[in-house]
Amino acid sequence: MIKGFKDFILRGNVVDLAVAVVIGAAFGLVVTAFTDSIIKPLVNAITPANSPGLGIQIVAGKDSTYIDFAAVITAAINFVLVAAVVYFIVVVPLTRIKERRQKGEEPGPAEPTEIEVLKEIRDLLRERAGSGEA
Repeated sequence: MIKGFKDFILRGNVVDLAVAVVIGAAFGLVVTAFTDSIIKPLVNAITPANSPGLGIQIVAGKDSTYIDFAAVITAAINFVLVAAVVYFIVVVPLTRIKERRQKGEEPGPAEPTEIEVLKEIRDLLRERAGSGEA
């Protein structure tokens, strides 16, 4: 079981996925900082000077009852920016690679040779025989 986990972790796909998640999270923080520090103040600038921002105070004097529309607008802009970057940096290039492979312009991933497949089968049979499974 440990060998299977080790093989799973050492595959290139898992490492690439982990890197993508970390970079995506870091990029999300950058976009959030941009929208919170630049977009939200610009949205709040359209309100009167004595207003706390673009929103409604339900109960006067109770800050927890303030509905902040600027925060919702900022979050929506944040989502659109992150989605756009993911689309243009991940989806579009992968789609182009897939199209090139279908046209034969770019080779796809190499298929394992018959010898490699036979070696995998041999190793799996040895592993099963060693663990008492049949």
